[in-house]
Amino acid sequence: MGSGVAVTGGTFRQALAIHAAGVVIITAQNEGVPVGLTATSFSSVSLDPPLVAFYVDRASTTWPWLRSADHFAVNILKGDQAGLASRFASKGVDRFAEPTRWRPGPLGAPLLQGVSAHLVCLPYDTVTVGDHFLVVGLVAEAEVHDPGNPLLYHQGRFGDFTAHP
Repeated sequence: MGSGVAVTGGTFRQALAIHAAGVVIITAQNEGVPVGLTATSFSSVSLDPPLVAFYVDRASTTWPWLRSADHFAVNILKGDQAGLASRFASKGVDRFAEPTRWRPGPLGAPLLQGVSAHLVCLPYDTVTVGDHFLVVGLVAEAEVHDPGNPLLYHQGRFGDFTAHP
């Protein structure tokens, strides 16, 4: 402790796995092509103005498509949508093909069906932080559908939330 040396990546990853995180899928449409990725780093930033944020790996092949889109959607997943989260975290699959159900949103970004809520966002700021980009969006529209139980990510697995009585 106090040596000024950073912890190893493996130890850091192991410690972070203990923290449960909510799961969202970020979607956009660029040049008529729908794109999306799963994120567990989503959070609110500000109420006034209404801002949200997520982190994306700088090596992401989806990021260049998201970055050049004029808006994006945050699809907040329900506890029973682990399969959808896994699909959007996978490489080499058509994430928007069946069984994924979606519709174009008011500005064109894909809105996934059956999610708890949608936030349609305009790009607000992007900052390089280590090996990730911090992406901040200004929420232009919000729709709450069925809050239900959220999908969580904990110790490398998806699960849902059980409230204490």
